[in-house]
Amino acid sequence: MTLLAAPLPAPSIEYHLLAPMLIVFGAAVLGVLVEAFVPQSFRFRIHIGIGVVAIVGALVAVGLLSHTQATAMMGAVAIDGVSLFLQGTILVIALLGLLLIAERGAVPRRPVRSGPGTWRAVAVLDRDGADAFTPQASSVPGSAQELTAVRAGLVTTEVFPLTLLALGGLLLFPAANDLLTMFIALEVLSLPLYLLCGLARRKRLLSQEAALKYFLLGAFASAFFLYGVALLYGHTGTVSLPGIAAALQREPDDATLAVLGMAMLAVGLLFKIGAVPFQAWVPDVYQGAPTPITAFMAAATKIAAVGATMRVLFVGLDALRSDWRPVLAAIAIATMAVGAVMAITQTDVKRLLAYSSVAHAGFLLVGLVADDAAGIAAVLFYSAAYGLSTVGAFAVLTLVRDSAGDEVTALSQWAGLGRRSPWLASVFALLLLSFAGLPLTSGFISKFGVFAAAAGAGYIPIVIVGVVCSAVAAFFYLRVIVLMFFTDPPADAPVVTAPFATTLVIAFSAGATLLLGIFPQPLLDLADSAATLLR
Repeated sequence: MTLLAAPLPAPSIEYHLLAPMLIVFGAAVLGVLVEAFVPQSFRFRIHIGIGVVAIVGALVAVGLLSHTQATAMMGAVAIDGVSLFLQGTILVIALLGLLLIAERGAVPRRPVRSGPGTWRAVAVLDRDGADAFTPQASSVPGSAQELTAVRAGLVTTEVFPLTLLALGGLLLFPAANDLLTMFIALEVLSLPLYLLCGLARRKRLLSQEAALKYFLLGAFASAFFLYGVALLYGHTGTVSLPGIAAALQREPDDATLAVLGMAMLAVGLLFKIGAVPFQAWVPDVYQGAPTPITAFMAAATKIAAVGATMRVLFVGLDALRSDWRPVLAAIAIATMAVGAVMAITQTDVKRLLAYSSVAHAGFLLVGLVADDAAGIAAVLFYSAAYGLSTVGAFAVLTLVRDSAGDEVTALSQWAGLGRRSPWLASVFALLLLSFAGLPLTSGFISKFGVFAAAAGAGYIPIVIVGVVCSAVAAFFYLRVIVLMFFTDPPADAPVVTAPFATTLVIAFSAGATLLLGIFPQPLLDLADSAATLLR
C-alpha cells in the first residue's frame, strides 16, 4: 500500500535569481574554511579579498537582475524591484562596513621594543579598532613572542566570515516570500550579529554585556515572530504571503486569529527596526558593540527589517490594512517622539546616534503608513540615504581617540574638535545636518518624501508630529556642532587620526549625503521604478 497518492514535486532552484545571496553565503563558507586551514599570517589579507570580491560580485548580480519580477525556490523568495533595491543598498553599506572592520591604522602609535635597547612605533588594531599589543607576550626583547603579539590584530579574523553570514541573512530577509523563509533569514542574520557585538577587545565587559542583552531580547522577539507564524498558519493553512492574502480575502469577516498572528509578527519585526516600544536594546547594544559593527548593524539591519515589514504588510496582510494602519501610525509617532526627546539628554556621542537611529525608524514607518507606491518609493530612498549617512557618522567616531588608543565618545571631550581637525568636524557636522533634515542634504529629501507620501494618504496629523520631532532633533544635532566649533577644547583633548580605509568610507558617505541632497533625481527615479512588490 502506498502512503502517498502522488509523488511530491521536485523542487526547482533558480540559481540565477538567487545569485546575490548564494555568492555571499559561498564566500562566508569559504571564510570559515580559511579560518580552519590557512596559516594565521595569511588569513587577514585573504579574508579582505574574499569579502570585497563577494560583495562586488553580489552587486553585479543584483544589477544583472534589475527589472526582474519572479519568484524562486517554489515561491519562497521574491525577486522584485523592492528586494533588488534593498539588496543593492545593503551590499553597498556592507562594503563600507567591511572597510571599517578591516581598518588597522586608527590607533595612535605606541613604542614597542623590536630588539635589545631598540624601540619602534607600532600601531596594530584588532577588529574593533583596539590596540592588540599585549606586553606580557613579549617578555624576551626582540623575541618571536614579541613579533607575534604585534601581529595579533592581523590574525583575529573570525569577524569576516561572521559578517558575511549576517550579510547573507540580511539579503534574504526583505526578499522572503513566505514566513518560514523569513524566520530562517531572521535567525541567520541575528546569530552572527550577537557574536559580533561581543568581540570588542577594549571595554570587553561592556561589549559582552551588549551582546548578551541583544541575544536575550532578540531570542524573545524571534519567539514572538514564530508564534505569529503559527497563528497565521492556523487561520489560513499556509505560510506563503500571497497564500495568506488570498485566504484573508476569502474569509474577511472572521480574522481574529490572523490579527493576533499579525501582532506577534510585528513584535519580531519592530524589534529589528528599533521602533517603540521595542527600542530599549538599541542604545546599550550600539554603545557596547565595536563601532564598525555598530555602523554595519545600525544601517543594514534597519533597512532589511523595514523591507521585510513592507512585504509582510503590503503582500500578506493587505486585507487587514484597516487594522494595522492606525496602529502603525501610533507606533511611528511614539518612535519619533521617544527618539528625539531621549537624544536630548545624552552625554555620549554613540548613545546620541543610537537614539537618533530610533527617531529615524519612526520616520521610515511614516512612509509605510501611506501604503501606496509613493510611500514605498519614499522609504526606499530614505533607506539608502540614511544607511550611507549612518555608516559615515559611526566611522567618524572611530577616529577620535585618547592617547591610550581608546575611542572617545563622551560628548564633553569633543569640544573644540573643529579647531584641531576641521575636516573631520566639518564632515560630522554635515552628517548631523542631514540627520536633522536640513536642505541640500539627503536627509531633507528623505523626510520630505515620507511626509509627502503620508500627507497624500490623508495622514496629516502624523506629518505635523514628524515635523515637530524633526525640529526637536535639530536642537541636539546643532548642540554637537556648536560644541565642536565654538567651545574651547579640554585639557586632555583626544587625538584624531586619518587612516586610509576609514577616511575613504567617511569621504564616500559625506559625498553621497551631499550629492543626494543636491542631485537626488537619479536615485528618486530608481526608487520610483523599483517600488513594486510581487503579490
